[in-house]
Amino acid sequence: MATILSWQPDNPAPAPDAPRSGRELQLFHIAQAYLQFAGVEHGDCDIHLEISDVPDKTAPRVIVETPVDSEYCTARGQLQAQLAQHGFTLSQSQGGELPQALAVSVQGLGFEDFPHTRGSQYVATIWELHPAIVSVNP
Repeated sequence: MATILSWQPDNPAPAPDAPRSGRELQLFHIAQAYLQFAGVEHGDCDIHLEISDVPDKTAPRVIVETPVDSEYCTARGQLQAQLAQHGFTLSQSQGGELPQALAVSVQGLGFEDFPHTRGSQYVATIWELHPAIVSVNP
């Protein structure tokens, strides 16, 4: 996680329709991070997550997204079931800040989003993992 937080944005920023390159072609695995926020984006229905290196609710965060695309259906369902086991409902109408951070593992591609308002005040980089698969650690 600290590595992702240290990545600087490209200058100039890539065009929104630019093909992936560099880090965006690499698969990253984070064995343990802390899930702080989980919600479904109204615009594209992707699952939008915020993770941090430590369970502190004010720690710097990275956005992780799991797309609505059919190949991610199983991963989305598993994450929703795992969150439900911890008393947290993630659906089109429910989600948000978790009362207590949950340890998770994440696997996904690097993605440089463009600078815009997104996520909580604790999101500390425009770099994301997207698409990504997230599992709640036992």
